[in-house]
Amino acid sequence: MRLAGKTAIITGAARGLGAAFAKGFGKEGANVVVADIRDGAATVAAVEQAGGKSFYVATDVRKQEQCDAMAKAAADRFGGIDILVNNAGIIVTLKPSMEVTTEEWLDVMATNALGPFQCIKAVFPYMKDKGGKIINISSGTILEGVPGMPHYISSKGAVWALTRGMAREFGDYKINVNAIGPGFTHSEGGNEFDTKKTFPPMPMDEIQMPVRCIKEPVYPEDLVGTAIFLASNDSRLITGQYILHDAGMLHY
Repeated sequence: MRLAGKTAIITGAARGLGAAFAKGFGKEGANVVVADIRDGAATVAAVEQAGGKSFYVATDVRKQEQCDAMAKAAADRFGGIDILVNNAGIIVTLKPSMEVTTEEWLDVMATNALGPFQCIKAVFPYMKDKGGKIINISSGTILEGVPGMPHYISSKGAVWALTRGMAREFGDYKINVNAIGPGFTHSEGGNEFDTKKTFPPMPMDEIQMPVRCIKEPVYPEDLVGTAIFLASNDSRLITGQYILHDAGMLHY
């Protein structure tokens, strides 16, 4: 098992991608801290059924004190922190950009961009002397030029920029920092986005499928292997990278 004995914090792990990551990490032997503003009991049960150890910490990543408490709880329970997956994020409603309010912009940026930085600040004291793995969840939208979600794509672009900066700064501490950029994925959040958007009216799969190299729908479980690779020793010399995971819709 590639993550045996490792302790991973996964934010936004109550459902969707985060829950899939948590279960996959548990199968690989990790101790998994389920951090979310939502109740994470179901994910904890799934991790334990998969063979890992787990517990839930109520965490609002917009608040530094809650991020710090999350990290302390993880270290107190499992003796340290080896992996952080910054997955928590807000999925917005697609609508004309000029209808996005300042309040909406700031809320999205606080969760999607500031949140990962605050979580990194929280875990750094536990990683600086022994190394670690940080995986930031960005988005393929930052390369697509998607209209109608300027606040979301800006926040996820910030995640990619943060990844590069932190990778450069943390290299001497043997802390790897990488990002995954999912395309449209059939998670709870992704499906909510698809049904609530005001334009275009057709389902996202109908829009994207014709331009994907592999013309199949994408589900949270499809991204788990990539996250495990980045969390394991298999990627010990890979840092500062952005892995696009969108069935080949964009292949730069």
